Order: sequence, then structure tokens, then C-alpha cells
Amino acid sequence: MPYISRDSSGAIASLHRDAPEPSAEFLPDRAPEVRAFLGIDDEAEEFAKLDAGFVRVLEDVIDTLIAKHIINITDLPSEAQAKLFSRKSFRERRGSQALSLFGDFDPTFPSGNSE
Repeated sequence: MPYISRDSSGAIASLHRDAPEPSAEFLPDRAPEVRAFLGIDDEAEEFAKLDAGFVRVLEDVIDTLIAKHIINITDLPSEAQAKLFSRKSFRERRGSQALSLFGDFDPTFPSGNSE
């Protein structure tokens, strides 16, 4: 999408949505020169995506441990509890199918009734 203007050395000097002049050069958003000009580090961006995915895995592990009664949410530091509740609340509002730590979990225990 960006049209570019180059300086006298051939490096990108500015980006534009619309062609600043009829002969303006067009480069795709993902062009390495455009990303470098914007200061986007592809490795850092990829690592951030991996971190976000890993955080989701950790949330799911914590959910599983709580659901299996291996740990209680109250076993975690209050700061961790607050962060988990905030993320759970956000994900639930976004329609995620995450486990709920707000009391919706209803384990089945033997009722003791025999027929």
C-alpha cells in the first residue's frame, strides 16, 4: 500500500498512502525495505507471537490443574489471580471457549444413591 520517496542515496525517505507524484514508486507493506524503514523487527514480532501463544498454553495448563483440583486459584499470588481473571473475563467476552474460573465448573461426584 505505501508509495515511497527515496533520498539521494536511494534509501526510503518517506512513505505515502497516495502517490505524491505520478512516478512515485509503490512497495508492498511487507517489503523488507518498508518494514526496516518503519523499524519493524521481524524476529521480535515472531517472538512476540510465540510468547502470546505460550501464554495461552500456560492459561490452559492452569485451567486444567484447577479443574482437576490439583491446585486452587487461591494458591496463586493475588497478582497472578488478578491477571488470570482479567484475561478470562476478556476471552469470555470475546466468545472464547475457555474454561471459566468464575464458578461454572461443576464436577460430578458419586451421589451415593444406588438403584
